[in-house]
Amino acid sequence: MSEPILVAVAWPYASGSRHLGHLAGAYLPADVFARYQRLVGRDVLMVSGSDVHGTPITVRADDEGVTPQDIVDRYHGEFVRQWEELGVSWDLYTTTGTENHAAVTQEMFLKQLEAGHIDRRMSDQFFDPEAERFLPDRYVEGTCPHCSYADARGDQCDNCGRTLDAVELGDPRSKLSGATPVLRETEHFYYRYSDFNDRIKEWLTSREGWRPHVQNFAMGWLEEGLHDRAITRDIEWGIDLPVDDLGPGKRIYVWYDAVIGYLSASKEWAASTGDPEAWRRWWENPDAKSYYFVGKDNIPFHCLFWPAQLMGAGDLQLPTNVPANQYVTFKGGKASASRGIGLTIQEGLDRFQPDGIRFALAAAFPEQADTEISEGEIARRINEELVATWGNLVNRVLSMTNKNCDGQVLAPGELSADDAEILAVVDKAIEDAAAHFEAVELRAALRVAMASAQAVNAYLNALEPWRTVKTDLDRGRTILHTALSAINGVRVLFAPFLPFSSAQLDEVLGQISGWQRDELAVGTIIDKPTPLFAKVDLEALEAAASLSEA
Repeated sequence: MSEPILVAVAWPYASGSRHLGHLAGAYLPADVFARYQRLVGRDVLMVSGSDVHGTPITVRADDEGVTPQDIVDRYHGEFVRQWEELGVSWDLYTTTGTENHAAVTQEMFLKQLEAGHIDRRMSDQFFDPEAERFLPDRYVEGTCPHCSYADARGDQCDNCGRTLDAVELGDPRSKLSGATPVLRETEHFYYRYSDFNDRIKEWLTSREGWRPHVQNFAMGWLEEGLHDRAITRDIEWGIDLPVDDLGPGKRIYVWYDAVIGYLSASKEWAASTGDPEAWRRWWENPDAKSYYFVGKDNIPFHCLFWPAQLMGAGDLQLPTNVPANQYVTFKGGKASASRGIGLTIQEGLDRFQPDGIRFALAAAFPEQADTEISEGEIARRINEELVATWGNLVNRVLSMTNKNCDGQVLAPGELSADDAEILAVVDKAIEDAAAHFEAVELRAALRVAMASAQAVNAYLNALEPWRTVKTDLDRGRTILHTALSAINGVRVLFAPFLPFSSAQLDEVLGQISGWQRDELAVGTIIDKPTPLFAKVDLEALEAAASLSEA
């Protein structure tokens, strides 16, 4: 039986449009990785969904004078459409608003409560005296205690990335009324994260092959120890508590419930297959591996808090790897749809082909450091790399094969040393790329794919089959067969990155059977091809950009 691989992907708040930074940071890397794992033959379960309980949703609903559900319906629908347009291959994309998610969250809460990892405590929480209500973290803004950023949120500072508690902010102000909030006593359930300091440290220290910035970030947190945190709030939007100890007006807070979505989505998927227990293959199986694709601001939740919650819930598998990406920046600023920095996903889809977006972003995945990108850079990569190197190679070899080989794949003659060498280069590239994929080095895998396409182009340019067919038809046909065989291997390398153009090639050359170069089937019909990719009109793109800035 094949190895189970869980690909768990960050849950976006259904509070606004996502931008290309989000796509490059978590969603596209996860899809590329999952597609590779499926080609290798592993049993992949890729899950995520829209987080519908985040306070950004209620903040936006208050601003627009609508209900939180109105906001959720608008943006969850948008996300689902965009994932489909981009070819993201979910096994399940759901929401945290399902009855299933509520039940799984409540079940985990009760297990941890029974085990003594949850307790009740009185605490001080900000209260808006004008709005006459307690303020969840996102409803409080103020000065970050770590970097002095004046517009830090009550849960996190966007400037330095530190996770915060609202009471730590300097000069706090309410987003509801602008008033200075006051502290009032309230009772909440707390998760005893401090119970797991030693176990988390031992587990983190034993991790191998993790990105240094991820492991260092998490270990840095542990130097000051994990702090117990309230996992309920005085709010009306969220999951009901499974106990009534605290009285009315309390809900489970998004900090605690969102990460449980990975487990609840797995259970929802299993139920949809007719085998409700199938989720256990990924969660209770020591042979299973789990990869969590998130941005670097989510490192604490996935390397510290979620593992601690899993430890407190029983024998559930801890993350195998958390290949968190750094930030994508546009003109020096962190991509942010709410602040108008960078393109939204929809703006990207309006300007570029899906495979073009996927290629350009994959070439710039911020795996080890923040990466700068722009519309012009996306267009350049599409035109000068994707179109000029890979698209042109496929088009001219298919065209020459159609013209000079009776419109079909013919049996080759004896291969020369040059022919054998280029096929060996491609086969070695497939092997090398696999090592990069296994290490979640996706940019490096894409570089290998592009280098192999360049090598096939160099082979063609050196042997010039368009000339050879005029003087030695059999030799010219063998060169073309070799080039097409090489393309049959190179397309395997590009398949995880470029699903739409790969599907076009599948229609011509047949389905890819796995992570290897298949032999061409003699007699396969090769019609006159249509280009895989459209070149970006730079003048039109620049004109549109000028209008939007005017």
